[in-house]
Amino acid sequence: MKSPKNIDVLFVAGFGPIVRDAVASRKFYAETLALPFKEDAGGYLHTGALDGVKHFALWPLAQAAESCFGTNQWPGDLPVPQAWIEFDVADIEQATAELKSQGYQLLVAMRTEPWGQIVTRLLGPEGLLVGITHTPQLRK
Repeated sequence: MKSPKNIDVLFVAGFGPIVRDAVASRKFYAETLALPFKEDAGGYLHTGALDGVKHFALWPLAQAAESCFGTNQWPGDLPVPQAWIEFDVADIEQATAELKSQGYQLLVAMRTEPWGQIVTRLLGPEGLLVGITHTPQLRK
């Protein structure tokens, strides 16, 4: 795939799931994964304190719709946006056990990928495919 010559992407400026159930998403990301969020008006949770991404946010679907279409309703004729994300953790065994103990349904637990990454995957409350990982080649 050829890149446009007039675009020079420097880094990921932001990423996060579009949330429908703010309570469930807050519980999963802020409480279970203990991400260090700050809260702005309207329940916009965000942090700049995670390595690897300049900004991570729990962006309510209504705010995303407002930003794109000028209304707080996502159009019914368009797919609701989804994405995936992976969080590298200090102890993959402990993190996997904690997710299990809290009743999260794991899609795969502690699978070793061909490139050496160990991954546990589950769906977040908003349908985001979440990987809890140990990625040796990304560690210092």
